[in-house]
Formats: sequence, C-alpha cells, structure tokens
Amino acid sequence: MYAKIPSLMLLVVLLFSCQSKQSMIDKSTVQQLDLERYLGTWYEIARFQHSFEKDLVGVTATYSLRDDGKLKVVNAGYQNTLDGPYKEAVGKAKIPNPEQPGKLKVAFFLFFYAEYNVLELDESYQYALIGSSTPDYLWILSRSPQLDEKTYQQLVDKAAARGYDTSKLFKVPQK
Repeated sequence: MYAKIPSLMLLVVLLFSCQSKQSMIDKSTVQQLDLERYLGTWYEIARFQHSFEKDLVGVTATYSLRDDGKLKVVNAGYQNTLDGPYKEAVGKAKIPNPEQPGKLKVAFFLFFYAEYNVLELDESYQYALIGSSTPDYLWILSRSPQLDEKTYQQLVDKAAARGYDTSKLFKVPQK
C-alpha cells in the first residue's frame, strides 16, 4: 500500500503542473457594451494566425443590426497582398446573456457559435482587444486602418498581463 503513495503523489503533482494554459488566461470582459456604438467597421491591426484567416491582409470586420436583433458580421480581406483577391465571410453574432454584454457568440457556419469576448474597449469605441474561450485567439481592432504605436503597445501589454503569448501576434497590413 505504501508503495502506491509515491505513484499517487507523482500523479497529483503532474496533474497540477500540467494545468492548462486556458485556465491561466484572464478572459474577463468589459462590463458595458453599447451595441449601437460598436456597430460599423473595425480594422484588424493584429491577430493570432488561424486557418480561417490564413494569408488574409487588409482585414476588416463590419457589424450591423439584423431584423431579428442579432448582429450581422462581415469579415473581409485580401488574399496574400493588399491587391490580391477579395474574400468575404458573412456570419451572425448575439449576446446570450444581457448581464454579460462583453461576451458575444459568433457563428459563420449554421448554428456553430464561438466565443467573442470584448476584453478591452476604448471609452470612445476607437479600439478594442478581443479574445475567445481559449488562449489561441486574440485580435486588436481599431476604427482606423492604422493604430498609433503607443496605443498598440498598451493593448499588447494588457493582453500579456492577461496571460496571452503576445509574441504570436501578427501585425496585419492595411491599406
């Protein structure tokens, strides 16, 4: 029986030391979100690379209100270069819990929703830091195609303080 104790202790140590990166990420969202002010076009300033945005530059996300109260989401960009072929994906978003307005759900395929968390938002709605349910998704958005370096660095620092690996950020070329 005593021979099993070191094995059990080793298992417990391994379980706690292998704590997922996901639990170390601060995913808390903004407490207030005025959808009317959030609507419109946002430029992708930086992101973690993903297969669904592979090789896209000049990326924008445009939000508008649908008749059913949900948001229409149009993500668009250019393949490989700012002069490349234009690509567009149309989806929808919703706020499932009005008590947590910074936690949206976004779907681009049928009813398969993913988390869209507004982590940081400028009080004048000029820039935002967006995350998801995992540490693998992060975006820095701006109302203009360029974001001054000081503001960009502040958002990068806030993401790092939340536990994101900001070395993975890809600065998105914009027109």
